[in-house]
Parts: sequence; C-alpha cells; structure tokens
Amino acid sequence: MSAELSRRALLAGGGAATAALATGMAEARIPPASLNPLIGPGYRPTDRDELGLWAQMQRVEEEVAGSNILVKDDKLNRYLQQLIGKVGGPAARDMRIYLARIPDFNAVMFPTGFTVIFTGLLLRMRDEAQLAGVIAHEGSHFLLKHQIRQYRSIRGKTDILSFAAMLGGIAGGAAGYNTGDLTQLAQLGTILSILRYSRDLEAESDALGLKLISQAGYAPLSMSETWEQLIGESELSARVRRKRPDRGYSIFSTHPAPRTRMNDLRVSATELTVPGRTYDRGRERYLAAIGDIRPTLLDDQVKLNDAGSTQFVIETLARDGWNGQLRFYQGESLRLRNSPQYHQRAAQSYTAAIAYPDAPADAWRWHGIYLMKAGRQAEGRTALQRYLTMAPNAPDAPFVRQMLVS
Repeated sequence: MSAELSRRALLAGGGAATAALATGMAEARIPPASLNPLIGPGYRPTDRDELGLWAQMQRVEEEVAGSNILVKDDKLNRYLQQLIGKVGGPAARDMRIYLARIPDFNAVMFPTGFTVIFTGLLLRMRDEAQLAGVIAHEGSHFLLKHQIRQYRSIRGKTDILSFAAMLGGIAGGAAGYNTGDLTQLAQLGTILSILRYSRDLEAESDALGLKLISQAGYAPLSMSETWEQLIGESELSARVRRKRPDRGYSIFSTHPAPRTRMNDLRVSATELTVPGRTYDRGRERYLAAIGDIRPTLLDDQVKLNDAGSTQFVIETLARDGWNGQLRFYQGESLRLRNSPQYHQRAAQSYTAAIAYPDAPADAWRWHGIYLMKAGRQAEGRTALQRYLTMAPNAPDAPFVRQMLVS
C-alpha cells in the first residue's frame, strides 16, 4: 500500500469523525436548548466495554503525542488548549488537543477526550469564532458519549474477534507517526471509519456545539458560516477538476454538499442569538496565534495541486482583506497550473503581492523572472536584486546572482 493511499485511508476514517462529517443531517433539527452534557469534570468510565475502549485509546494518545507530524509550536498549542478550555463544557479541563501537519480540513475527537486537528482546518478558519465552533462540535461528541454509544451500536453487527483485532492494531497504526511511515496509518483510518457517527449523533453534536460557543460569547452563526465555506470549496474544486464534488477521501466523500445541515445550523444560531448583543469573533487573536505558521499552511495547500480548492480558500480569506502573503500564494497556485493564460495571471498576482509590506522574498523573485521574460530587463533585474537583499542565503541565490551578471 502506498503512503498516499494510506494517508487517504486515514483521512477517510478521520473524516467520518470530524466536525465536517459527511453523514448528513437528521430528519428533524435538534434545538440546542434540548441538549446538555452527559459527563462532568474528571469523568472516568466504569463499564467494562468502555474501560477496554479507553485503555486502547490511551495507547493511541501516547503514540500521537510523540508523533513527528505534530506541529511543535508552544505558543500555538497553548492557544488551542486554551480555546478548547473555553468551549469544552464541564469536561473542558479533561480535554487535550494536538495539531497535526496535514493540509486537509479535519478534526477527530477520540473516546478519551483528546482531539487531533489538521493544519488544513486552521488555514480555512477566518477567525477564532469559526475555530471555536469546530472544536465545540468535536468536544460535544465526548460530552454526549457518542463514541461509546456508537461502539455499542455496531458491536453486535461486527465479528467481535475482528473488531478486537482492529482495536489492537490502533496503537501500531499510530506508531507510524513516529517513524513517518504513513502506510501504517490505514489501520487508524479503518477503525475511525467503523466508529463513524450516525446522522442523529451528528445533529446532537451540532446542537450542543452551538450552545457551547454561544455560552462562551462567540457568534452562533460562525458554525453555519464554516459549512458554507466548505460547501463552496468542494464545489469549486470539483468544477475546476470537472468532477463531482467528491475528492474520494474528504469530508464529502459519501454525501453531496449538505446544505440542509448548514441551513439547520443557521436556524439554530438564530434561536441562540440575542438581539443587540455584541458577539466575539476573535479575529485578531486568531491571526496572532497562527501568524508564524500561516505561510506554511498556505504553502502546503498550494502543493496539494487542487487549483479550485486553493482559489476558494485564498479568496475566502481575502474577504477580510488582501495582503502580500495571499497575493503571493495566489500567484503560486496559478503558476503551477502551467499554461500561458495562468502564467499571465500569476505574473499579475506577484506584481500585486510586492505592493504589500508583508510580501515574501519569493514574490520579488518571481516578479523579476516574469518581468525579464516579458523583455523588461531593467525592472526585472531590480526586482531580483531586491530578492537577494531579502534572502541573501536562499538556495538559488548563486544562480540568481549569475543571472544578474550575465
């Protein structure tokens, strides 16, 4: 099995247990006021089957915590832990959060109260309120004991010996993180796929998640906004690739874009919104928290080579204002499409990028290269000299210097 296939297996399984689960929506909307957490601080299982499940998941967490694909950014990790503390309900202090460098929208809540968030999710969030909604949704699965409820539901339908063997393989699958061997992660994807939540459980988690972020002072509409963005991204990605809105392993792998769910979230948010109240969006806090890693997130997204997805993500983020980073990575995505019309548009994006003070050095390099290709030698040389001033030790600096003296 290839590493890419195994990565897709993990994402398929994880996608079944995420804030963006593709299991659709219950037939009847569940009012947020009708739900309350089933567990409190310091919860520990007492039933034998749940004790067994917890024992296995504790082994998984040990492996995940030592994974070499986790983002080692103390400031950012503290920020995420503080955020789950704000929207995690009565068991917030018992929840843990890990950030994995995987450029897809995903978040997985495990039965013992720890969550793994993918960096692709952070890239797509416009503010803290949207991220809080995703985390609250995931935390609600734990607060409502969805994992053990789903486990008991499927246990009678699955060969218990096969299921036990799969549970035993989880820790081995997670160990793949430590070696960087993604092929072993397929086992983790398989078990998460089996434990995917039903439509009713997803609806419950949506409802309680909305209640939790509202109580924490965040705008309730932020959850439906996130869905709207995800639907739009999936549809544009499909149009550019001339395929149906289904990436094969993503959040919409088994169902069409769930507009009903988005609309139900909007109705519930309206119920919770207090007229005249000012709700927190936390945009500046969020941008400050992810500022150091944001170029990496954008770079990882561009390298997925999903032009429609990247276009939608960048243009969505730009609703809050363009900057040099966004214009540069817009240019990168266009350039990688490798056709004359897109090269022309890429050149325009690089030109736009260098007008901003936060333009990365590479924006000046590509701006200079495109100017020289257009026959504007003097301007191109000036731009390349600016690049060398900003990045004198860049790997291609000797080559660029040779260009300038030739």
